[in-house]
Amino acid sequence: IMRLTRRGQSAAARGASPQAGTAGESQTRLLDRAAPVVLVLLVAVSYFPALWGGFVWDDVIFTEEPVIHAPSGLWRIWFSPADIENEGHYWPLVYTSFWLEHKLWGLAPFGYHVVNILLHLVNVLLLRRLMVRLTVPGAGVIAAVFAVHPLHVESVAWVIERKDVLSALFYLTAVLVWMRYVEAPRVGRYALALVLFTAGLLSKSVVVTLPVALLVWRWWERGRVTRKDLLRLSPFFGVALGITAADLSFYASREPLALGYTAVERVLIAARALWFYVGKLLWPTELAVIYPLWEIDAADPVAWAYLVAALALAALLWFGRHQMGRGPLAGALFFAVTLGPVLGFVDYGYMQFSLVADRFQYLAGIGVLAVLIGAAARGVGRLPGAWVLTAVVVVILGTLTWRQAGIYREPLTFFSHVVALNPAARDAHLNLCNALLKAGRVEEGLAAARIAVAQRPDSAGAHSNLGRALSELERFAEAGESLAYALDLDPRHKGALQNTAELLRKQEQYEAAIEAYLRVLERDRAYPLAYAGMGDALFRLARYEEALEALAQALALRPSLPMADTLETLMGRAARELRRFEEAAQHFRRAMTLDPSDPTPVLDLANLRAAQQRPDEADELLRHVRELRPHDPTTLQDVAEALRKQGRFEESLTAYLAVLEIDTAYALAHAGMGDALFRLARYEEALESLAQALTLQPDLSAAGSLHRLMGRAAHELERPGAAAHFERALQLEPRDAEALDYLAMLRFGEQRYEAALSLYETLVEISPGSAQTHTNLGATLYHLGRPQEAMRSFERAVALDPDLEIARTGLEEARKLLGQR
Repeated sequence: IMRLTRRGQSAAARGASPQAGTAGESQTRLLDRAAPVVLVLLVAVSYFPALWGGFVWDDVIFTEEPVIHAPSGLWRIWFSPADIENEGHYWPLVYTSFWLEHKLWGLAPFGYHVVNILLHLVNVLLLRRLMVRLTVPGAGVIAAVFAVHPLHVESVAWVIERKDVLSALFYLTAVLVWMRYVEAPRVGRYALALVLFTAGLLSKSVVVTLPVALLVWRWWERGRVTRKDLLRLSPFFGVALGITAADLSFYASREPLALGYTAVERVLIAARALWFYVGKLLWPTELAVIYPLWEIDAADPVAWAYLVAALALAALLWFGRHQMGRGPLAGALFFAVTLGPVLGFVDYGYMQFSLVADRFQYLAGIGVLAVLIGAAARGVGRLPGAWVLTAVVVVILGTLTWRQAGIYREPLTFFSHVVALNPAARDAHLNLCNALLKAGRVEEGLAAARIAVAQRPDSAGAHSNLGRALSELERFAEAGESLAYALDLDPRHKGALQNTAELLRKQEQYEAAIEAYLRVLERDRAYPLAYAGMGDALFRLARYEEALEALAQALALRPSLPMADTLETLMGRAARELRRFEEAAQHFRRAMTLDPSDPTPVLDLANLRAAQQRPDEADELLRHVRELRPHDPTTLQDVAEALRKQGRFEESLTAYLAVLEIDTAYALAHAGMGDALFRLARYEEALESLAQALTLQPDLSAAGSLHRLMGRAAHELERPGAAAHFERALQLEPRDAEALDYLAMLRFGEQRYEAALSLYETLVEISPGSAQTHTNLGATLYHLGRPQEAMRSFERAVALDPDLEIARTGLEEARKLLGQR
């Protein structure tokens, strides 16, 4: 296997003599010549679904990181790495790439996925060049399998794993430059190789093993490692030791871990992991993002079997190197050494989730692929059907990669995949709950939250998500209990604090919500969601200036917030309330730019322009709304409402009819049409429309107002049922001043003065500044024979409005009656 010859070395030095050219080898050479184009096509086709992926899970490390968003972030990435809140390593080159891309295309996922795929493609081409440089048979096939192997999807399709493909690029380039340096020593080549290695370490410190891999290459090539080789590579070892030690020290300061595995258990973990990785490389099925966390037991014979098998294979390769050549042992050494940093000898955070991950063998797998495919090219490559077999294998692997890339489309698909393959995965149900809630699948989100709590009852995050799900279902009491428990577990848990504030806001406890948001900001002064929620609460309290400040702060911290368009719309409404109309228009237009498909800010701007007596602009905006969603009854209803509020009742009727053509049971359209008909004095039709609205949806939030309007229409038609409608309106809204006034007037007209008195007294409490109400109260008291009280009411009315003639007349009549007495 891999009995190679190069640069005139004897066959004995490499363990075999070259084989004569065969048809299979001719096909392999043809593939090698066409390799660059073929490899580009393979990567492009296999990873096409990844281009349409979004951001998932740990991508928030950079998508929600203010350092990435800030123009000054580059300095902090390099010289203040602790500012990147959720990153425990010092890998500045990776975050520099994210920072640069953010300046180019913001947080549009497409660009980030394109860069990851291009980096992988460059690695594929570099690997092919390396295999050709090493004269490994089937170099093009090795590169093709590496290009489409589904084990690499995690490193390529998952944006945050940029660290794998970027560090691999520097690693492979450093190897090629080093080989050129060994072949023809020059200071520039040596320095370039060292710089590339350093760049690799600053992308992901897992490439620390490169100096050892270069020694393995020298041993494979010549059968020994000389003192000169060690001296040449000593600076590489120094850089590796220095940067890795600094990275581990930084990591320990950010995420101190003590997982408690003994030395024996760590050896058993490493042995099992090696066989696991080989198995997945050869049979890449059921690839999980989070593999089940193994139970390691030193008393388990199977655990020792992995170790014995690994040692036996190593012995076989060592003692059989004279018969098989040094290639298989060199490939196995490269594989084990490159995986060394992630085999469990040193604790790292992901070991809390799983002891293995596909991405860990992005580079390491090259050793096994080179040995096996090189051997196949030597043996099976002679057969006439070798080309077909190779193509079939590559197509199968590419198809698996295509399918695997699809799981990175968005968080819901991603975490559903995680849970499907590993239901016990740490925090998987917690994250699945978040994704389900975001997708509006609240009941399923609640179920996932309950599983998360059952799996980790001591997790504040799990209880926080349970509270959030219950809040979405308006089960506020239960939500409050879950969130309180989460805060008992961790009083500073940001998610629980934020969800508590959101719960209070949904319950319309705005003052308490603001206090809760301030507690979130004590925990994290740069948390945009807290400013966003607080801005909404302040708006509800009519504290418009403060609302504008809070909302502006949210957008300043993270301009790419998913709800940025909603916040801009809210800012526009706040500015409108402050009568800063052009400022309001700017916010509405920014909202329209952020989400061109949303009609809400367009309607707001249309209403603003109508209020400013700019009807042409308002009409143009309303036409635009209709064009956005011509068959959406909700949008057309909003247009009809805008026309009605502008007093354009005939036009609004046409718009309401357009809604009802799409949905005859749209209760709000019947309600709005009833109001418009009433304004047009078409009382009979108004009654029919309003009654239809309440029949279709008796629990309409505006049901009280509709009954009041029906009462007024019936009154205009002199129907006897008017009072019943006003009474129903007051049952629904006891402090409805207009319904009180009309019902009191009816009772007065019926000479039911005691009933009228009670209604007018309530009305005075609601509207103490209304001269007419005081007058009506005085008249009622007068007819009840209580002139002293009537006179006081009339006096109050005259004080409020000296020109109100009926009040002055009533006052004179009351005084006369008192004088007669």
